[in-house]
Amino acid sequence: MTPQDLFRFCPRCGAAVAPGGSPLRCPACDLTLFFNPTVAAGAFVFNPAGEVLLTRRAKEPAKGKFGIPGGFLDFGESAEDGLRREIREEVNLEVTAVRLLCSAPNSYDYKGVTYPVCDLIFIAEVVEAAVAAAADEVAGFEWRTPAAVDPAEMAFPSMKVGLRFLADGHRGFVERR
Repeated sequence: MTPQDLFRFCPRCGAAVAPGGSPLRCPACDLTLFFNPTVAAGAFVFNPAGEVLLTRRAKEPAKGKFGIPGGFLDFGESAEDGLRREIREEVNLEVTAVRLLCSAPNSYDYKGVTYPVCDLIFIAEVVEAAVAAAADEVAGFEWRTPAAVDPAEMAFPSMKVGLRFLADGHRGFVERR
C-alpha cells in the first residue's frame, strides 16, 4: 500500500475522496494534495586506502544486508547537510569532499506502507576512519574496495546503481556550497 492509498477522506474537510490518486483532489473543498517521493541521501564513504564503508543493517527492511551510511532528509535540510547528519548518527564519522554520484528511485517498506523514495547517492571522504562506531541501526561495518563488493549483498536497488556508477569510473559532481 502506498501513502496515497491510505486517504479515503479529505484531511481538510472530511469529504470522501477516491483513494490512490496522485494528486489527491477533494471534490468538496478543492484541496489538492501531492504525493511525492521521500528524499534520502547516502554515501560511499572512502578511506585513504580507497576502500568504501559498508554498514550491516540491524533492522528491516533488508536486515543483515549491506547498506551505505545515510537516511531520510529532514524538512529544511540540504541533501549534503542531511547526509553529514546521518553519517554522524549512524557511524560517528565526519566526511569531506562530498560529491553527488547519481540518483535512483527506490521504495521503502515500513509498517505496511511502501514509500516511494528518490535516493541521492554521494561519494565522500572520511576525515578520521579510526573513530567509526556502529549506532543502533547498524549491526556492524566493513571497509572494502568497491570492486570487492558483490551487488547481491546490497540492501536496496539504488545502492546497486551507485556501485555500477563507481565500477564505470564515475567520481561524482563537485559539491556546491
